[in-house]
Amino acid sequence: MAAESRAQRRIQSLYRHLSPQASDASSLLQPTVLRAERLSLRDGREAVVIGGMVLDIHALPFSPPAPGTTTPGKVHYVLGGVARNIADCMSKLGGKPFFISAVGLDMAGNHLLEHWRSTGHPIEGILQTQDITTAVVCCVLDPNGEVAAGVASFESIEKFLTAEWIQQFRYEISSAPVVMVDANLNNRALEASCRLATGDNIPLWFEPVSVAKSKKIASIVKYVTYVSPNEDELFAMADALSPGKLYGLSERYRSEKNCPAESHINMLKPAIVLLLEKGIKIVVVTIGARGVFLCSKEGSILTRAVVEKPQRLGISSELHKLISSDCPSQKFHDAKHIEGTSRLFALHLPGLPASVKKLTGAGDCLVGATLASICEGLNIIQAISVGIAAAKATVEADSNVPLTFDLVGVADDARSVYSAAKVVYNGPV
Repeated sequence: MAAESRAQRRIQSLYRHLSPQASDASSLLQPTVLRAERLSLRDGREAVVIGGMVLDIHALPFSPPAPGTTTPGKVHYVLGGVARNIADCMSKLGGKPFFISAVGLDMAGNHLLEHWRSTGHPIEGILQTQDITTAVVCCVLDPNGEVAAGVASFESIEKFLTAEWIQQFRYEISSAPVVMVDANLNNRALEASCRLATGDNIPLWFEPVSVAKSKKIASIVKYVTYVSPNEDELFAMADALSPGKLYGLSERYRSEKNCPAESHINMLKPAIVLLLEKGIKIVVVTIGARGVFLCSKEGSILTRAVVEKPQRLGISSELHKLISSDCPSQKFHDAKHIEGTSRLFALHLPGLPASVKKLTGAGDCLVGATLASICEGLNIIQAISVGIAAAKATVEADSNVPLTFDLVGVADDARSVYSAAKVVYNGPV
């Protein structure tokens, strides 16, 4: 009821701005009117995803590259960008994300935009002009599918995906169940996105993208609900928030991290607690093939559904049915008793065995599948289980996001993750 009232207030406010005294500019205001009409008809399930749309060039040499010459191998053009991958994954799991990004009127931009148009999702959030050179990343992969070397050109995203462009979609943002921003945005655009979301009490997910860009958390931490760093990004974020406080900890961690999960979380705990003390509600630390640590000060938040009354339709509805019946939140009933500001509740959700082709896109699909599951009414523990299952499918595919997901396979894998999840820390810090 509160969400419906909030959406109705947004519509009424918009129409007040578009009252008859502004009729001389009606042709200019028509796109905004159409967006308002769509808002009034929506089911309120569309997450908003804001960030990079990138063309990836993946080069896989058949033998170790030698300096000064070319090396035989395969080169693939792959649809990429952290935010684009997340939105694409959500779409293929039945989600309906509204995507805000920027591309150029060039080969890469046309290719990326045409694919998004083919999904049937709205494209008005994607700015395309001839002034933009579409972001491109060129990576050389090693035999294990890891990035051995790469060059990224992201200037266009930072320059053209502006606060002003994002603010045009404040009505989509204000009605979303969750908003995800990636760290490819410039600081002003990041803050504008965060303000729009949290102004209407919309949960905000920050995806750090890289060690260097993860440090942008410092200017927006007060707005953030969820973060999803890997281990290196976690330490970088903690250092950006409290410079020098954890000096030397990341180096010690790298030399000792191959240990049981209970010891592993103890090494990460100072950085996790620092983020939680700064106001972030949930920290999702990805630890590669070993899975995820899911952490919060208030354990009960992990077992509550983020979206209380989702309108379940299509594929995502089937996913919800497959997961919710066999992954009961009561398994982690102890989480409900965690209270106070000086406690930490941490779960370890394990990774899954996989036949790895490449690792790019796995973390993005983990986040995308988690967001799609949240929008369908699953709690964050159930949703992360689906995310890990989707990440497994991704590393076994050739593209950053699999062409399709085997829904039954994803659900079976998610149940395996959920049943193996265990509490690795529950106490004072």
